[in-house]
Amino acid sequence: MRLLQRIYSIWCCFWFVSLFLLLFPFFFIFLQKESWKPLAHYLNKLWAQLYFPLCAIPVEVHYVSPLDPHKPYLFCANHTSYLDIALMGLVVPHYFAFIGKSSLKKIPLFGYMFRKLHIDVDRSSWVKSHQTFRKALEVLSQGRSIVVFPEGGMVTKAPPALTPFKDGPFRMAIEQQVPVVPITLPYNWIVLPDDNRLLFTRHLLKAIVHTPISTQGLTLADVSQLKQQAYQVIENELKKY
Repeated sequence: MRLLQRIYSIWCCFWFVSLFLLLFPFFFIFLQKESWKPLAHYLNKLWAQLYFPLCAIPVEVHYVSPLDPHKPYLFCANHTSYLDIALMGLVVPHYFAFIGKSSLKKIPLFGYMFRKLHIDVDRSSWVKSHQTFRKALEVLSQGRSIVVFPEGGMVTKAPPALTPFKDGPFRMAIEQQVPVVPITLPYNWIVLPDDNRLLFTRHLLKAIVHTPISTQGLTLADVSQLKQQAYQVIENELKKY
């Protein structure tokens, strides 16, 4: 069984890299102009749409309530696997920007795409963190959604259990008065755990996109309450699994 798992893992890694390499020339072209970047975003979605079927990984996405396709949201999900990023291409129907750690910029080719299309966060100093915050606010003000993992990374020691959320994403949502959409990912850690071994296990991937939480009329004094509300929605859903 271990041999089969290794063969399957090689297959999954092969297609992850190969699909990106095949699409990269188009990524490069579409990232040269701001007006072309939505096309690069849809290449990301195409990457995900091709990748999971090629790896025979079934995906189910359940929307608890409809989302306005013309409205920006702040999507926040629990984070337990490197697959979380790829899966968002299938889960979030909007044109969005990720907020991800700055180390992603160092990955050959992928880092170029990430730097040009998404938002990297460098927590080495307050100034750099603040620059990320202001850039994210600008993205939201332009009508583009944000996807963030509010735990601040894959930090849980007992997946899929949650760790406390950071304040930053919820400050953004309140400042721009955009709804917060919690997303629960109950199984990603089973398929590809965060243990640096890159061993895949074939299993259903599921995403539950919850009802948006309104921020209309909220102030920065409500950050803690909003953060806890989003946390509780995801936590309650995870308990079912």
